[in-house]
Amino acid sequence: MSVSESDLPELIAETFWAILDDKIPDEIVNQMLWYHLGYRYDPASQAWDVSQVDEVWTETYPDPPDFIGSRPATIKLTRSIPKENKQLLKSELGFGGYTVDELNPRRTRRATAVNWFLNYLKQSAASNTG
Repeated sequence: MSVSESDLPELIAETFWAILDDKIPDEIVNQMLWYHLGYRYDPASQAWDVSQVDEVWTETYPDPPDFIGSRPATIKLTRSIPKENKQLLKSELGFGGYTVDELNPRRTRRATAVNWFLNYLKQSAASNTG
């Protein structure tokens, strides 16, 4: 349950393509999202420490949600991405989407996760330079 950044794949193009190509398990994608949203599991108290998580998330999800398995959680993730960053999959990765035979809710949620990571990186870079 306890996840440290060193245990997770880096937020790089290779990782993003592995998520899109279904080569990284859903559990790891969820853990990556949880970590970058600020959720930390405290093994001593056997509870989630949400002190680093934005209140927008903790109001609805005091424990981290299953983003890949939950439509409402993924909708919230999508809505947290500013309009100008909604197309980062296409503009940053050149991802053209899934073909009709590949399309299913689970894969769509994985694509949403990657777009969120791209937005996270873009916003982190902007806050570090400004």
